[in-house]
Amino acid sequence: MIAGMAHESASSLTHLSATRLAALMARGEISATEVVRAHIARIEAVNPKINALVVKRFDQALREAKAADARRARGEPLPPLHGVPITLKECLDLVDTPSTFGMPSRRGDLPKTNDRYAQRLISCSAIVIGKTNVPQALIYNESSNALYGRTNNPWDVARTPGGSSGGEGALIAAGGSPLGLGTDIGGSLRLPAHFCGIASLKPTSLRTHDYSRFAELAFEFGPITCVVGPMARDVADLTLALRLIGAVPHPRLPSPPPPGDPDAVDVSKLRLGFFTYDGLMRPSPAVARAVREAADMLRAAGAQVIEWEPPDLRQAEALYIRLLTANGASVFRAALAHDKPEPQLALLYWLARRSPRTVKRFRHVLATLRQMNFARQLDSIGFTAEDIPRLTDAAEAYRRTFATAMDHADGGPLDGVLSPACFSPAWPHGASRELITGGAYSIVYNLLGYPAGVVPVTRVRPDEAIVRPLSPDVVDIAARRVDIGSAGLPVGVQVAARPWQEHVALAVMKVIQDAARKRADYPTTPVV
Repeated sequence: MIAGMAHESASSLTHLSATRLAALMARGEISATEVVRAHIARIEAVNPKINALVVKRFDQALREAKAADARRARGEPLPPLHGVPITLKECLDLVDTPSTFGMPSRRGDLPKTNDRYAQRLISCSAIVIGKTNVPQALIYNESSNALYGRTNNPWDVARTPGGSSGGEGALIAAGGSPLGLGTDIGGSLRLPAHFCGIASLKPTSLRTHDYSRFAELAFEFGPITCVVGPMARDVADLTLALRLIGAVPHPRLPSPPPPGDPDAVDVSKLRLGFFTYDGLMRPSPAVARAVREAADMLRAAGAQVIEWEPPDLRQAEALYIRLLTANGASVFRAALAHDKPEPQLALLYWLARRSPRTVKRFRHVLATLRQMNFARQLDSIGFTAEDIPRLTDAAEAYRRTFATAMDHADGGPLDGVLSPACFSPAWPHGASRELITGGAYSIVYNLLGYPAGVVPVTRVRPDEAIVRPLSPDVVDIAARRVDIGSAGLPVGVQVAARPWQEHVALAVMKVIQDAARKRADYPTTPVV
């Protein structure tokens, strides 16, 4: 927890959810100007320590808040986000603000139109107060770059809030924003939520779309697509945001099924599976405990919850990496054409410029040196553009296998799956150089296209910050460093559902949230 942050009462405006703020403003109990001023003050107090907000929009936000108050005074109908301050991930376009993806070469490129999902919230009277930090080119699980610097986790500034939506995760956890939009192609909404003790939702793959202006950063790799989703401290805010952004047409599916209503889901009639280990990165004790405790919370609500083994997650990791790096990782190389790669990207960038034969030799060297985690991942690098159709077919086959496994689980079909979002709590700064994806826990749902969210459950106990066994493998060594000193860090649980069933995931997350908040070890935010 950040030392020196001013104490705020439980009734502080910056502690309230977006839905609660909107309701209070609709009744005239508080004004939009008061709410926006409170969040600006909070940002000014916490941002020097966490560096989460990198593009300020304070003056414009105050003008928009006054206009919102005037509309209410005139008795005009109020949209669902009337006067609610929100933030956007830096890569999402907002008129006359930079969308650089953390790359100095793009600092002068200002958009003339708003991102479609940002515009949807703005049209519902949300007030954008700023944009938040990202990793260079949105590629790794931290939020640092040469343009804006490094974002720190508000629970422990020596650790990262994750990436690539880490600035959003940190700022929302610190009370600087009640609601934000981020993107996700490999856990970028879910890992920051898990690391920072907040909630997030990655929608079904064709529910939302990355409308990036930069074609080389559009991130469309066969069946793997980048999606836009909400982040907040309360599951109800995710539900509201999804209902709003889910109304925006998708370019590949102009009329997707509308988002369902989580309140209409009877959780006591659901059948859910859970697993705690992906077979790649063994979970920290608190991470495994959180999943089992969430399963117990759902059983107490009447749901049937069974332990379940998903289809080979090693295969899922391999397919994911192969699809993202096929054709010499040309997308990444194009993105970094005019900028020096950050240290976290140095190895990937070097490998992307090597021939498949060189990569194979390097993999052999790593295996000889007992670096088996890196060697395993290198098995998936070196595929060409000609391989993409075959890899896409393999990904579709894996999707069918996964769906069949859910259909034929012991006792009957599963409606959803609980699991870790990551093998551990928040990583020390720089650890993504070795840990990369942190296993297949999150990326499997990008490969599948399933909706998946994260909800906070607990914190690491002192006796769970244990030292992993010694190993010569640098990935295992990095994982060992993560657990040391991790006591007190937040731990979330990932909830996945079948395609277009976001409302099922949200209903399950709401049950977990309500039960977890009654416990002494719940990771209460804002962090003060």
